[in-house]
Amino acid sequence: MGQLRRRLDPAAQQGVPPHITLLFPFAAPDTIDPGTIAAIKAAISPFRSFSFQLPNAARFPETLYLQPLPSAPFVALTQALAAAFPGFPPYGGEFSDIIPHLTVAQGTSLELDSAHTELLSALAAHGSPRSTCRAVDLIENSSGRWRPVQQIQLGPP
Repeated sequence: MGQLRRRLDPAAQQGVPPHITLLFPFAAPDTIDPGTIAAIKAAISPFRSFSFQLPNAARFPETLYLQPLPSAPFVALTQALAAAFPGFPPYGGEFSDIIPHLTVAQGTSLELDSAHTELLSALAAHGSPRSTCRAVDLIENSSGRWRPVQQIQLGPP
């Protein structure tokens, strides 16, 4: 799955690790100050670490992604951050629903058809990836490459 993402996800090619986006777009890097970090910490302070898996491949029109289960904690984190930063609605306010996802590939319908088949084969061969969400990472790309700015830990499970 990693090789597929490196090949077909432009964000991966710019240094973005596999992730489930909570709030994008966000504040310009030069406006992020200790107050911003404190507001992020306050917004996510009620949340505890949680385990999840990525069992299902799904698609948006130009994106192939893995769907996290459970998805509710990611939705709740997104809603908490959006409430703390109302000037930065999820996905720029373009979509009414919050659909947590880990992008695997972006491209044309034909490219995604092929990638979807490859992803389903990988899931069948290796099973569903599993992980634990322990932190929220703030990343930025003012240099053209994404880099971490701050990692904020969630509470113990």
